[in-house]
Amino acid sequence: MKFFKQTGHLLSLSVVGAGMVGVVAWAQSSAPRTDTTTVARMPSLITDFTQDERSLDREYPLQISPQRDARFAQFYSAELAMLKTVDFNSLSHEDQIDYLLLKHQIIAEQHQMAIERQQRKQMQPLLPFSATIDQLLEQERLMQRPDAEKDAQLLSAMVQQLKAAEKKFDPSSHPAPGATAAAAAPRPKIDPVVANRAAQATREYQRALSFWFSQYNGYDPRFTWWDVMPYNSANQALTEYSGFLKEKLVGIKADDTATIIGDPVGRQALMEELSDNMIPYTPEELIAIAQTEYDWCLKEMLKASREMGYGDNWHAAVEKVKQMHVQPGQQPEVIRKLVLEGRDFAVNNNLVTVPPLADETWTMIMMTPKRQLVNPFFTGGNELSVSFPTNTMTFEQREMSMRGNNIPFSRDTAFHEMIPGHFLQFYMMARYRPYRRQFETPFWIEGNAFWWEMLYYSMGYDQTPAERIGALVWRMHRSARVIFTMNFHLGKWTPQQCVQYLIDNVGFDSENDLAEVRRSFDGSVEPLYQSAYLMGALQFRQLHHELVDSHKMTNREFHDTILHEGPMPIELLRADMENLKLTPDFHTTWKFYGDHPTHP
Repeated sequence: MKFFKQTGHLLSLSVVGAGMVGVVAWAQSSAPRTDTTTVARMPSLITDFTQDERSLDREYPLQISPQRDARFAQFYSAELAMLKTVDFNSLSHEDQIDYLLLKHQIIAEQHQMAIERQQRKQMQPLLPFSATIDQLLEQERLMQRPDAEKDAQLLSAMVQQLKAAEKKFDPSSHPAPGATAAAAAPRPKIDPVVANRAAQATREYQRALSFWFSQYNGYDPRFTWWDVMPYNSANQALTEYSGFLKEKLVGIKADDTATIIGDPVGRQALMEELSDNMIPYTPEELIAIAQTEYDWCLKEMLKASREMGYGDNWHAAVEKVKQMHVQPGQQPEVIRKLVLEGRDFAVNNNLVTVPPLADETWTMIMMTPKRQLVNPFFTGGNELSVSFPTNTMTFEQREMSMRGNNIPFSRDTAFHEMIPGHFLQFYMMARYRPYRRQFETPFWIEGNAFWWEMLYYSMGYDQTPAERIGALVWRMHRSARVIFTMNFHLGKWTPQQCVQYLIDNVGFDSENDLAEVRRSFDGSVEPLYQSAYLMGALQFRQLHHELVDSHKMTNREFHDTILHEGPMPIELLRADMENLKLTPDFHTTWKFYGDHPTHP
């Protein structure tokens, strides 16, 4: 899809990019082709799609604007229509995989847009100013010179709209004596979840309005003369309105860092997201699977606890392990040692190829105190970000950070984040089928890293009972994540219940559990993200059973192939690796955990 701008107009041409033209022309050719060297066009089509999508994202940066919604809806519909013109059966097996990846990605985006559309509808009464800002942004996008006097009038009217909204929705305001029946009517009851969403949207709109203002102020004398004061008033009113929503309707004070307000998506949205990620289970079945895995972990935990002399009081054993931390300043050295040990285990057991340059170029940074509020444990990827207390933290926060980042806890996390985990993933993704980065899913990214933890444990990497406890806490944690996030999004648990569940069933300190739940529900990750660690790892475990335990592949061949094929829903990876027959209407059927009943 290509857009052409003119001053005052938008010309939309429903055409396809060069790669798409090639596919369409080939698909409609009267002479069918079977030579894979001539039909391998899906990578270029996906590259075109990715770049077109990014272009539209730059063109319509405000996520919640109706203009963006309409344009992306048009884009995705056109892309699906284009795919229908492709002769699927004439594609190579590898191109069929790419075809299905693209198709399912587009359908998943459409599902997500439908969820966001419904969320906008729910919070629209709390955003009476949104149409004004949408109008101003659209004029700027079309490169129209602003009507300065008219825009000043719109901004001034928006200030009045915000004041009226505060008065209308403020539960503590009372009607004046002699007020009309309408003014004396009870205040509308607002769901705190919707109000919290509206507060976030207000801040998004405020940032967008600031950008709009910056494009003209000082450059257009007439605009500057008319609009500086109205803009400043509107900007201040938006700040105050966002605070009003948080304090009066959500119930969170400005200095409150403990209260968590999530946004449960509901069962139907979960079912659609599970289908989009090719997980053929219901949310209730995911909870049951996670409980089964948790029960296995608990049995292993009790064995280790008894070895440490704590009997069945595994919480006491975990508390002992938390004391096995180093003093401030020593953590980077410990983490480096653990990363190298994890790498050596993969290399010495011929589990995966580790290129020398990958081994040479991983780096380490220290995590900021602010980021540690939502990431109490260290993270990885292109670099290792170490979480450990700083001098700006309270005594209690420092103690919890050191306890939570003890050596046994950090042992598995080190290789999960670096080699053979996330760092090696990213290194390989940049070099093999990079166009498939479009199809990244946490079930592949996080599931693969967690699968390494499972494999290492089964191979005896964690030898002492303290090391096994460190590994098992994380496995229990991944099961607990499924249980608390599914129950939350099903509307059964509050964020506070989720925190307490983690405290009771995993053994982290309260501040770390609070940060974990905050991260799960603050909007930074999608609803299924926390479930993806365990469910993705279980998919890799079953795929490993089918291909390695059956002696069809070696461990090294198995793991190298996963990294070379790139990120994707794991059921399609399985179809790729096992050369399974595919159809254009392929949908999830792989019960990687068997027919699992709902856990009582």
